[in-house]
Amino acid sequence: MSSLQFSIIQANLFWEDKVANLDMFGQKILAINIPTEIIVLPEMFSTGFSMQPEKFAETMNGPTINWMKKLSFEKKAIITGSLMIEEKGNFYNRLIWMLPNGQFGYYDKRHLFAFGGEDQAYCPGNKRVIASVKGWKINLQICYDLRFPVWARQQKIENAELEFDILLNVANWPEKRNLAWKTLLMARAIENQCFSIGVNRIGLDGNNSNHVGDSMVVGPLGDLIHQSYDQEGTFHVLLQKETIFNARASFPFWKDADRFTIL
Repeated sequence: MSSLQFSIIQANLFWEDKVANLDMFGQKILAINIPTEIIVLPEMFSTGFSMQPEKFAETMNGPTINWMKKLSFEKKAIITGSLMIEEKGNFYNRLIWMLPNGQFGYYDKRHLFAFGGEDQAYCPGNKRVIASVKGWKINLQICYDLRFPVWARQQKIENAELEFDILLNVANWPEKRNLAWKTLLMARAIENQCFSIGVNRIGLDGNNSNHVGDSMVVGPLGDLIHQSYDQEGTFHVLLQKETIFNARASFPFWKDADRFTIL
């Protein structure tokens, strides 16, 4: 069974300063000195969680997308994280899934954080996106999506397998709701019998909200595989497909799950 190497970058973002953030993340990515397959950046990694997309959003042909293409090619690894995107006059908090060959997919954040005015500045996405890498299936989500279990819930597909093996969430999740962040990452892993990966930022943002990171990797039985705590750095985690296979075979709770349709 296959393995998958993740490199998780937890960093203090420069508020609304794309040049500084891309330079900082570029240095951290190029400094990765082990073979890796997926490099994960936080939510809105080029600006911080800003509600000014009219000033900072880019198109899908913009400089940050090209920056991701260049670095993904150089490192021969997938690079993912979310940024502000403008498309047909609308703004999206969009997670980019950049492949080393320059092809990419994307996921638009479904649940916009109305408490912080995100629903007034951005348009919501309307579809789930599950990426595929080496036979692994990865459900892509952004921050506030984590609070809505139906949006993340596994469904059985035709051959009786489950939809995904990893739930990946990139975030700007503040310290004052940190308990919810850690609890929900564990809950999503347990209820979906999958790995759950949450990648958060650290530091104070322009809204005076502090972040303490706690980027985490949780196993399919709720076991804590990695936690970054309140520190800047790049953390490497190797996941084994056998872990999921054994958990689902030993505890086949997924067979008793309710069937449902997301409208």
